[in-house]
Amino acid sequence: MAKINKNFQSLKESYLFTEMGNRIAAYVQEHPEARIIRMGIGDVTLPLPQITIDAMKKAADEQADASTFRGYGPEQGYDFLRNAIKEYYGRLGVDVALDEVFVNEGAKSDVGNVTDIFALDNVVLIPDPVYPVYVDTNIMSGREIKYVDCTRENDFAPLPPDYPADLVYLCSPNNPTGAAFTREQLEAWVNYANVNGAVLLYDAAYEAFIDDPALPRSIFEIPGAETCAIEFCSLSKTAGFTGTRCGYSVIPHALTVDGVSVNKLWLRRQTTKFNGVPYVIQRAAEAAFSTEGVTQCKQNISHYKENARVMAETLDALGIYYTGGVNSPYIWMACPDNMSSWDFFDFLLNQCGVVGTPGEGFGKNGEGYFRLSAFGTRENTIEAMDRLKKALSK
Repeated sequence: MAKINKNFQSLKESYLFTEMGNRIAAYVQEHPEARIIRMGIGDVTLPLPQITIDAMKKAADEQADASTFRGYGPEQGYDFLRNAIKEYYGRLGVDVALDEVFVNEGAKSDVGNVTDIFALDNVVLIPDPVYPVYVDTNIMSGREIKYVDCTRENDFAPLPPDYPADLVYLCSPNNPTGAAFTREQLEAWVNYANVNGAVLLYDAAYEAFIDDPALPRSIFEIPGAETCAIEFCSLSKTAGFTGTRCGYSVIPHALTVDGVSVNKLWLRRQTTKFNGVPYVIQRAAEAAFSTEGVTQCKQNISHYKENARVMAETLDALGIYYTGGVNSPYIWMACPDNMSSWDFFDFLLNQCGVVGTPGEGFGKNGEGYFRLSAFGTRENTIEAMDRLKKALSK
């Protein structure tokens, strides 16, 4: 008789976006003429950089010719893209080997799947508030989870606890708070991991939004990280690939667990369970890492960062505490007048016709906070902030 993985029954209902959808639907039914501005989802709105479109078209044409047709590719990614990623790291001052780079269909997949290669009795340490994938994938596996508090008191960038853990999730710039770790803070985490024999699972999906040269964009800028860290990156926000799907992970050869190379374990896992990213998409990703591609990507990122500036300027004028928005596309704001995060969701929707994300959905420390995304159009961002000013000035 077949049996299910009972750990799935321990998952909380993914009520956040369902509940948001229900409340929005009720509002629309009552106000069918209303124009809702959505600032809750982290999806991009600008078209892909032209250089990536041109590369995809060229690659698609190659598939129409027998002499240039590509079928199954290497599961870990074509060398042309892995070389482009290697060179990208080189511009950050980080040296990675070609076979330390693994191409994927987006960072979320590898962040969730990496648990395959670690024992179930590993203790997992996760910041709170947090991107839900970190929590849910480990609940699915049945691991013990401990939380480290991210609060206003530690600027939502906590230092290591005084107890050990085996797997540690870090995200910088953080989703949802927008906080970015300093070099000194990451040095503390790298030291913690090496002392305790832990592995840092470092999510750098938003690294391209970091402008401050004092802030690391890769965990591997920190000496010693090569023996304790895996880095996950994404082109979703860097190049607008949310629908095109491509990312990459870096697993150094120096990282071993129980005397076993983690790089080799991951390679074995990928060659068994993954067939690789389509050739056409990898050519587009390669173009995104070129000199011109990086320039075009930065133009789009600058647009979103200006949206974040508009949002931050509004909150400053209203005297509302927030973090993020400088080296991140997210604003993490305190709910005004001590509202709960769901009360503020209702206020924003009903009084302003604007949608954001209640902080409670990201963990217990998210209560009383609210996430706004800068991935909208400029026109909508300005209008949303004007509506908020008017509503809070009544």
